[in-house]
Amino acid sequence: MESTLIDNHGIEAQSPLPTPGQWGKEVIKQDEIDKYLVDGKDFIDEKRILNHLEQNQQPDKQRIRDIMQKSLDIERLDADETAALIHVTDADLWQEMYETGLKVKQRVYDNRIVFFAPLYCGNLCINNCAYCGFRHENKSEKRRVLSMQEIEAETKAVISKGHKRMIAVYGEHPTTDVDYMVDSIKTMYGVKGKARNGYSAIRRVNVNAAPMSIADLKKLWQVGIGTYQVFQETYHKPTYYQVHPSGPKANYRWRLYALHRAMDAGIDDLAIGALFGLADWRFEVMGLLYHAIDLEKQFDIGPHTISFPRLTPAGGSTLSTHSPYRVDDDTFKKLVTIIRLSVPYTGLIITARENPELKKEVIKVGCTQTDASTKIGIGGYTEALKELKKIQNKDKDQDETKQQFRLGDTRSLDAVIRELAEMGMITSFCTAGYRCGRTGDKIMGLLKNCVEGKFCKLNAVLTFREYLDDYALEETRKIGEKLIEKEMAEIKSMPFFQKGKLLQTFESYYRKVANGERDIYI
Repeated sequence: MESTLIDNHGIEAQSPLPTPGQWGKEVIKQDEIDKYLVDGKDFIDEKRILNHLEQNQQPDKQRIRDIMQKSLDIERLDADETAALIHVTDADLWQEMYETGLKVKQRVYDNRIVFFAPLYCGNLCINNCAYCGFRHENKSEKRRVLSMQEIEAETKAVISKGHKRMIAVYGEHPTTDVDYMVDSIKTMYGVKGKARNGYSAIRRVNVNAAPMSIADLKKLWQVGIGTYQVFQETYHKPTYYQVHPSGPKANYRWRLYALHRAMDAGIDDLAIGALFGLADWRFEVMGLLYHAIDLEKQFDIGPHTISFPRLTPAGGSTLSTHSPYRVDDDTFKKLVTIIRLSVPYTGLIITARENPELKKEVIKVGCTQTDASTKIGIGGYTEALKELKKIQNKDKDQDETKQQFRLGDTRSLDAVIRELAEMGMITSFCTAGYRCGRTGDKIMGLLKNCVEGKFCKLNAVLTFREYLDDYALEETRKIGEKLIEKEMAEIKSMPFFQKGKLLQTFESYYRKVANGERDIYI
């Protein structure tokens, strides 16, 4: 199968695409920035953030414990409270914060971890981000855009591992514009892949893509995407302009309000994030909080997930390895804990950028989602199937001329699932919320009232049963069976599930799944 650089749909183009420069100039719609400003200002006030950080140094223990209790009550913290957490130095108090972070996560999301797989569809990009291997001026990058046939093959390869949830990732370029995205998402949804007991499919496609106009975002909504994910990268404006010298991404506010436009387009499941290592981590944590607060103010809906990737080595990028703001492992665990306590209702995503040991530690402070069996090179999943021997050698397996950055965790999905099961955490491939309409204000209410996690617990068991029967290795299956027994006992003992016919319905669904039926959810 051949890839194409000139065609958005895997067929010969009927008319020439605009040049990247022309296209880039047309991307930004100033009126779709101005409508969200308040008195001409955006919601990131650098002086106020620095003032919060300055005024909340050396907080006493009782104040921090009061703040933790507010988090346990699933109330979002304010800027002063978050700044106080940032300034904690006592080791014993940090241990309390770690434990509280996990308790918050369990109250809202129970003990499940949701899995997804990223699919990079192309690495053409008109932006020049100083930290990114895909940036326009990186001449060593091997450029490629997947055809629809290649996307189908990549999706089959992802399904063969057991995944049900995909996040499609696109560079910003006219070759991979919104129409290409729509076609690729339709292709992903249309693929059936083999499983041990028949066939399986991707049940929800989330999207990580550049900011778009409301009109283009409506196209994504109409094709049935799940979550729309845009990371601000850094909320610190001087740093932002320095590391984004050209391309549409150089416009700070166009990116800052990407998710506001998504809300107006009908996409009400949103994901924010920052790339830690570009600026002071304390400022970035405050920026993420400010972002959540403004979404709540303008739409009464906060972010469904928050991500916190760190800088990792990227081909041809000196900044990716020499930034003065790189975050060490101990600080990383702390900042994730602060985010968990600050925005207690949101899901937290830790990715395969991080090494297995650190991922395990950070998951314990309240993460809810991760990826595994991840390939971020263009066409990486099918290439891995052809060259299985390379998987055993991490260095040879990662060609930096074909991917955006280096991964820290290259383990298989089954290996990560087995580790989590040994930790007492159940893997979930559930996508029920999207298809039952539990998004936006609906899911926000359920999360803040600690109800959504109970439905998720049931669906986690159903989808974990599917995985054990369809994909798991024997060792994982044995460990997983014990975990399911524990989960079933908990479900039967919880008063919430004894109301009405919910428990009866769940037990009926479980028997159906165990007998081979698939994609049954509550």
